[in-house]
Amino acid sequence: MSAEGITPIPTRWVGPIRISGDSVNEEVEVPLATYESPLWPSVGRGAKVSRLVEGGIRATVVGEKMTRSVLLIAPDAQTAMQAVRTLRERGDELAEVVSGTSRHARLLETHEEIVGNLLFLRFALETGDASGHNMVTRAADALLQTVLSWDLGLEYGSVSGNYCSDKKATAVNGVLGRGRSVVCDLLIPHEIVESTLRTSASAIVDLVVRKNFVGSTIAGALRSANAHYANMLLAFYLATGQDAANIVEGSQGITYAEERPEGLYFSCTLPHLIVGTVGNGKDLGHTAEALERLGCADPSAEPGANSRRLAVLIAASVLCGELSLLAAQTNPGELMAAHVAMERRGGGTK
Repeated sequence: MSAEGITPIPTRWVGPIRISGDSVNEEVEVPLATYESPLWPSVGRGAKVSRLVEGGIRATVVGEKMTRSVLLIAPDAQTAMQAVRTLRERGDELAEVVSGTSRHARLLETHEEIVGNLLFLRFALETGDASGHNMVTRAADALLQTVLSWDLGLEYGSVSGNYCSDKKATAVNGVLGRGRSVVCDLLIPHEIVESTLRTSASAIVDLVVRKNFVGSTIAGALRSANAHYANMLLAFYLATGQDAANIVEGSQGITYAEERPEGLYFSCTLPHLIVGTVGNGKDLGHTAEALERLGCADPSAEPGANSRRLAVLIAASVLCGELSLLAAQTNPGELMAAHVAMERRGGGTK
């Protein structure tokens, strides 16, 4: 550790990646902080493919919300259910409570679960450009005080009841959404698959089915079928000041591919990217510079736009690395040979 208390992690800018969509329509280089040096050229190869395809990687943001679940204790299930009915009737009041905790917080939805005499309430909020961990906790504290003041026969259990679900691999985040939900896809002509990825569309489709879907199923994966989303997520998170523990849920996602007459259709779906462009870790020198270079620190942007852009760039980087690794694994020996070659010479190039 250096004298300043900073642990250095090798970082390189990879790309550029060609991206199109509502949030990004340009070619952008991305920072990856990692000790696994072969990751740079691997993502770089996927980025090269994106630049060879018209429109590059198409990125679609399909949802944005941050959640916190609270736990309340009732004497019995009947009391808990009656409380739920009251909460639904007074939803506008709950929304006002949330809005009063932050100028960026807005209550989007509430989901309830009753287990015995336990009442779990999962609140989903809009949180602007923040990832929203503290914002939703502050709102949850205020909501608890309000609900308990209504004298519904409930007692305090916890400000976080694990139905959120934060930094844990769960099904609820994939079903209901948490953070930014992004789908990236592209259609790669057969000649580019063969020349740049040194494989075929059919080989990649077969591997996606056999490895990602069947292999993940027998391993007991939870709403997840991918090769290595966590690698790109951690590298990007560390380079931009994100809470790295959120790769636990962030790496749950699905890679899907089809062989079509015109080429290989390849997609990555990431339903819960917990990222932000303001808050803890974003004002450090290197992370602030990275966010600025990425175009994710625009003070004139509407609330949420900077973080939306960041989520798209992260998802596109995930696709680049996922595509490149799967292509390598269709060829016997290629993966290990690449690791040995790259690590011996201290990393790869863009």
